[in-house]
Amino acid sequence: MDYQDRLADYLGQWSLQADGAPLHTHTACLLPVLHGGQPAMLKLWTGDDERRAGAVLRWWDGEGAVRVLAASTNDDVLLLERAIGSCSLATLARTGEAGDGAATRILCVVAARLHAPRPSSPPLPPLSGCFAALAAAAAHGGVFSACHAVAQDLLAAPQDSVVLHGDLHHANVFDGGARGWLAIDPKGYIGERGFDFANILCNPDAALATCPGRLERQVALIAHEARLDPARLLAWIAAWAGLSAAWHLEDGTPPETALAVATTALAALRA
Repeated sequence: MDYQDRLADYLGQWSLQADGAPLHTHTACLLPVLHGGQPAMLKLWTGDDERRAGAVLRWWDGEGAVRVLAASTNDDVLLLERAIGSCSLATLARTGEAGDGAATRILCVVAARLHAPRPSSPPLPPLSGCFAALAAAAAHGGVFSACHAVAQDLLAAPQDSVVLHGDLHHANVFDGGARGWLAIDPKGYIGERGFDFANILCNPDAALATCPGRLERQVALIAHEARLDPARLLAWIAAWAGLSAAWHLEDGTPPETALAVATTALAALRA
């Protein structure tokens, strides 16, 4: 059964009405729908590693993230709350330093909601498992090797472990109106909470990520808002940016932005 047949099948099963054209990513097919007259998103996963998103989202139960309205038995199809507020964190960040800071504060608030203590946690892999690409890229030496060394030190002695979103940035947090800002697309790991702030520095675009002085401003802001040690946050930024660049190498896409962020973070660590 192809994705069009599967979409049609779940439209019928869950009494949904299509509300737009299908959207495709490298790991999923998404269809905006109406569920009982309310906006929702029908999501069909195509990558096995992404299927744990359903378990993580259910565990968060709408606190800082979109709600799961329905799911297939193996979580490869999800019906999700669709946040349709008019504000965009990426647009806000591009309005100048004040807007960039405001967007980062919102991301810190969302992260705090996601990381809040709960009685139990879902079974998720450790964060160390997603760093294989950086270990392989370390053979190239230079920035990759330096980032890998930083990552190894961090992963060997994690602090303040929580359920991590794993890919928290401007395009993965939506305006939920009265519900507040809501995260989408968690990767789902167990690891040090500082990791979840690192990708903010590689986003929302290359121009901002590589803007002189931006990393220093954002590190100070995030460290204050999230009560993190600035040096350890810098280390996570270097580790994440190196990992992101390694993934770009694997995908055959340009790694320059991630490498630039990694280089700046490594230099700040050595200062």
